[in-house]
Parts: sequence; structure tokens; C-alpha cells
Amino acid sequence: MIIGVGTDLCDIRRIERTLERFGQRFVERLYDETEQTKANRRPNPAASYAQSFAAKEACAKALGTGFRQGVFWRDLVVANHPSGQPYMVLSGGAKARLDSLVPDGMSARIDISQTDEYPMAQAVVIISAEPQN
Repeated sequence: MIIGVGTDLCDIRRIERTLERFGQRFVERLYDETEQTKANRRPNPAASYAQSFAAKEACAKALGTGFRQGVFWRDLVVANHPSGQPYMVLSGGAKARLDSLVPDGMSARIDISQTDEYPMAQAVVIISAEPQN
């Protein structure tokens, strides 16, 4: 059963300008160490940051809160399986919100799709509940 769907589009040029202006202060406010390491390995870190930005926005929308009601940027982390497939790790207020949405006897599943084609990055998040095994 689908609990929430979110999508977001982010202009990579906007992230480039923000990185130029605020540098590490911006990065540390929004991204955890895993996201920073991944972005800094890329030829254009801003594209990776923009994809994560879009994924965080999309997930906050799928939770139905946006960045309110105790949901913060660093509560939503984009990580990758060894295959490269992205997944979300929720903590703090985002995890509490997710837990409140999932019916008893079910567990949450978060599917994410990300892409970028300069100058845009995009993400879609689908939160669903599945019966526990």
C-alpha cells in the first residue's frame, strides 16, 4: 500500500552558486558525511548534492510534512547499495513521522529514483507499507 509520493526538481546551477557563497557551512547543514564523501568523489560535486537535495525534498513531501513538524534536512540521508541503487536512511523526526504512518503489522519501504541532466537534477520517492514477514 502506498503511503506517500514525492517528487522534486533542483537546478544544479543554484547548488553551484550556494556552494560558492556558503561552502562547507551549507554542506554540513544539509548533508551527512556519506553524502559529502560521495559528492566530493565526483567531477562536479554540485550535481551530486543537487540529486541528494531533490531526494530529501521529495522524501519530505512523501512524508506529508515537508521540512516542518520536526523533520530536518539531516534526518534524510541518501545512501547507495553496492550496485549503485540509491536508498534513504531516515532518523530523528523523519523516522518518527514515517513510523507514525505505517500501520501495525507492516514495515516501511522507501523507493527512490534520481537523475540529472545538467542543469537539472530530479528525484522521485515512493513510501509504501508491506506486511512484515
